[in-house]
Amino acid sequence: MDIQPFGVEIWMNAYENTCELNLAETCVASITLGELIDIAGIRETVLDDLSGMKMSYGAIEGSDRLRDAICSLYDTQSRENILTTHGTIGANALVHQALISRGDHVISVIPTYQQHYSIPESIGAEIELLHLRPEADFLPDLDALRAMVRPDTKLIAINNPNNPTGALMDAAVLGDIAAIAREVGAWLLCDEVYRGTDQVGDGYTVSVADIYEKGISTAGMSKAYSLAGLRVGWIAGPSEMLETVMIHRDYNTISVSRIDEYFAAIGLENREAIIARSQDITRTNLAILRDWVDAEPLITWVAPRSGTTALLRYDLQMPSRDLCVALLEEEGVMLTPGSAMAMEGWLRIGFTNPTEDLKEGLGRISTFLAHRKG
Repeated sequence: MDIQPFGVEIWMNAYENTCELNLAETCVASITLGELIDIAGIRETVLDDLSGMKMSYGAIEGSDRLRDAICSLYDTQSRENILTTHGTIGANALVHQALISRGDHVISVIPTYQQHYSIPESIGAEIELLHLRPEADFLPDLDALRAMVRPDTKLIAINNPNNPTGALMDAAVLGDIAAIAREVGAWLLCDEVYRGTDQVGDGYTVSVADIYEKGISTAGMSKAYSLAGLRVGWIAGPSEMLETVMIHRDYNTISVSRIDEYFAAIGLENREAIIARSQDITRTNLAILRDWVDAEPLITWVAPRSGTTALLRYDLQMPSRDLCVALLEEEGVMLTPGSAMAMEGWLRIGFTNPTEDLKEGLGRISTFLAHRKG
């Protein structure tokens, strides 16, 4: 099977462990297991729980405790509608592998996480890309989507909140997309790994799994929950779809680590405290980033409404990769080049590092840009 190189992951692997300030990071500043234990108030009992945990495979579909905790994130999902996976990346891969066959018609928004078009393309599907444009605030053109959809469209893949733009589709837009999918009986896959990071309200936009009978939501513990190291994700959707996914999952996962699922359940059972911390970081830091963009003559953007990343358009005659490499070499700051996500002329910045790191990194980027003015 031929598949396109994963641009963002190749870039991250090359530089994220050697840069001084990683403003390419997409997770809200990670917490330690000790911090999680203290948030949950289980320091006196956690060792007993772990000591008595038999290192068997555990529950194949995911522990009942974890799946029940995941259900609390949705309005209409029950335990039978949840399957745990190795991160959201595993969830996305399994959905595409289980539902898509050679020759199927698949529509994906772009920019988005590359899985959603490169995996079905590698299977032999016919891919059409719905381009999200800055003049529309990186929201999908629903008329263009209607024109793309065919009677044989198998799946529509979206990403909400969007990576890399931070654009946010509200319940009305999601309902319109679901209606378009329903007209032809297409599956609607929504990668919701950044759900919980909206800039207003409780942070949670409605989930696709809750509004469409063929809606599939994927998510995990990495972005909003600051626990990427657990490598726990999940699929939420119709039970018959999960049965199909399980056939593929048996070949590459078997089960998720019992220890990881244990701590993921604790995280979700205490999500109010974790999300409050995350929202304090995301909302504080986005305000700092907004002030910086307003003051930078070489930078423009569409301000994100959610998520942990933003796209920055720069007014320099440099390919984005060259700019990012030069920035690393001169200032030790890591961004992600737009070329890694089919958005040449743009840069992706992650703004949910510790606040002082963000301020320091933005100052260094300003120094870099000042040397290139005129």
